[in-house]
Amino acid sequence: MKEHLFKSEDLQQIKDRGAVPENILSQIETFRKGISFARLLKPCTIGDGLIVIPETELERLIGVFDKAALSGRIMKFVPASGAASRMFKLLHLINNRYDCIDEKNIGIEAEKGCDDHQIFLQFIKNVKKFAFYNDLKNVISEDGLDLDGLISEGDYTDILEYMLTEKGLNYTWLPKGLIKFHNYPDVEKYNSRTSIEEHLVEASVYARDRNGTSRIHFTISPEHESTIKAYIEKILPFYESSEVKFKISYSFQYPSTDTIAVNPDNTPFRDEYGSILFRPGGHGALLQNLNDLEGDIVFIKNIDNVVPDCLKNETYVYKRILCGYLVELQQQIFAYLEVLTSGNPDNRKVREIIDFAREKISVVLPEGLEKASTDETVKFLISKLNRPLRVCGMVKNFSEPGGGPFWVENNDKVVSPQIIESSQVDFESTGQRSIWEHSTHFNPVDLVCGVRDFQGKPFNLMAFSDPDAGFISSKSRNGNKLKALELPGLWNGSMANWNTVFVEVPYITFNPVKTVFDLLRKEHQAVFSDQ
Repeated sequence: MKEHLFKSEDLQQIKDRGAVPENILSQIETFRKGISFARLLKPCTIGDGLIVIPETELERLIGVFDKAALSGRIMKFVPASGAASRMFKLLHLINNRYDCIDEKNIGIEAEKGCDDHQIFLQFIKNVKKFAFYNDLKNVISEDGLDLDGLISEGDYTDILEYMLTEKGLNYTWLPKGLIKFHNYPDVEKYNSRTSIEEHLVEASVYARDRNGTSRIHFTISPEHESTIKAYIEKILPFYESSEVKFKISYSFQYPSTDTIAVNPDNTPFRDEYGSILFRPGGHGALLQNLNDLEGDIVFIKNIDNVVPDCLKNETYVYKRILCGYLVELQQQIFAYLEVLTSGNPDNRKVREIIDFAREKISVVLPEGLEKASTDETVKFLISKLNRPLRVCGMVKNFSEPGGGPFWVENNDKVVSPQIIESSQVDFESTGQRSIWEHSTHFNPVDLVCGVRDFQGKPFNLMAFSDPDAGFISSKSRNGNKLKALELPGLWNGSMANWNTVFVEVPYITFNPVKTVFDLLRKEHQAVFSDQ
């Protein structure tokens, strides 16, 4: 089959990407077979797969976290390779639609009820509220233009050109991490911050060891490497002090994790040069980056989910609580694994461990385990306990986009709590749609991960992924239809076989910026105040 599908130059192309033909053939087979939808059994709700930590426990758990942090176990992992172009999608649409963008032609369409044009006018009306306003004003003035004058005259063409293109700020090209998010008018220097800066500030508080070192890892795109590193090098002295120093590392999404694109008939799609087209495999490809870190306790949080300083305190509190809860669970799991692997644990202890697995980490026991021999039960418990552990913050569902926590049955009839995205759900099924719609919480991507085993060795995280949890989507290139394959998502399919605990956290801890208009929300417009 390899010889039939691939030419010799194809095989060289695959080799140059660090991939192997067998994996590419496996991807093509996935296109042919299709990917099954997840089988939702019910939402995880409070008391049934999702917990609320009592207030009486919070201070103690923070103390557990503090001990782990001071010992240097903590690292922050931030997927930061996403381009900002999606943030400005509507502005791109307007910019590409008209040669001349002015108050008249935009206003006419807005009066007709066109949502895009009405929203665009809101952008113009509120442009001074954005943290990048001064940068935009300055870059426009360098060419003898006045931003405020352009606005008052109703001439918007130059505003978008200087904002989106290399003529000015070039926000079409920049990664989202370098977009100014928040204003700090009381700060003399760096009185506006990018999302990368906000992550540095967060890390300086809850990822700092007793030597004052905060560890943070950014996944970035190769084309943005020099820009991001130069920016961080420039601003780092402002955020470091005698009390905190940063240890920053970077990685790229591996070309070997890109997936092949195929034609509608599942043959390899070729570009205009006759080469096989490969596409990024989605954020699930970052599992390899996370695995390569060989960390200990790793916080994962998206690049765009940050708030100004005056709202950070509750975020810090619940970061500590989630981590403290993970550390306590981990300590108990490690102690039980020591017992199970030491040989001949008594029946009372085995029953205690079964109860813990069921009640604390939502292990669903297989039918017949009660009748199994002690050796079989011990073997089962070791296999279930000796896995990476994650504690995931979940917020109440107020119709925000995103996945959520569900009880799911896999192809082997194993039931477990999983984070499920909408792309994994069969909405043609009335029953599955109903389960999805009755979810009470959703996933803000606020995870704390324990990635070492009870002997202190890093887990091979790749071994705990569900390869069947990706999805196939329809795309096009140069007017030609193609099918694309996304790898199992980093926090859903890639972590499907981890031990998972869902914890309710306050809604204020979730403030993503998916579009530029999200920056106008009151949370992102909050006035700076000293902590």
